[in-house]
Amino acid sequence: MNAPAPGFLRRLNPLSKVAAVVPAWVALLFVHDVGTPALLAAAALVLLLLGGGLSRRAVAAVLVGVPAATAVMAVGFAFWANTGPGLTGASLLVGLTTASRIAALGTLAMLGGLTTGGPEFARALTAQLRVPYRFAYTAVAAYRFVPRSTAELGRIRSAQRVRGVAPGRGPVEALRRAVAPVVPLLASGIRHADRVALAMESRAFGAHATRTERHPPLWRTRDTVFVVVAWAATAAALVLG
Repeated sequence: MNAPAPGFLRRLNPLSKVAAVVPAWVALLFVHDVGTPALLAAAALVLLLLGGGLSRRAVAAVLVGVPAATAVMAVGFAFWANTGPGLTGASLLVGLTTASRIAALGTLAMLGGLTTGGPEFARALTAQLRVPYRFAYTAVAAYRFVPRSTAELGRIRSAQRVRGVAPGRGPVEALRRAVAPVVPLLASGIRHADRVALAMESRAFGAHATRTERHPPLWRTRDTVFVVVAWAATAAALVLG
């Protein structure tokens, strides 16, 4: 029931979602008001919720997480900027301004980050930007080590509990629990890296300057329209903010 439904953002070229937000990212480095980042963040949230095809859990996380993180950062930066014994209106304004800029940067990044997979982005880099596929696909392979290592760590800890490695109390036991999975996790990572290397060699990875794609990514008219509309919305937010 929580599987993401198809959204129009997922049908766009991955690079179009990056090109669309670059002017907004640059503008956020120079604005010093709250209105412009708030408008950009709100527009990105609406676009993400309408066209991202997110699951209900992801929608709830975005709707709750972004405002909560912004509020926490605003208070933290306000205390950081404050020089007196208590919070002042000026320090709160500084904190809110800084937090809103960071929140807008992160929300704009979600447009591509939550609707684009690593292999899709790698294929777009090689097709549109002519990035050598050796670098693009190697980065994807390295990135996939992270979720695999996380899952493997959970399996190792479960196996250790089955074998009688019971959790104890105190800092020494906490350190022992943290160190215990290191050696088997490292061994598992080496074995996986060896299998990945053999798989890449069997597919002649790196033997030729280019590779063919079964479904090559294309830059369509809708990608150009999306980028132009996003740039126009960014200009409007700068004027209105």
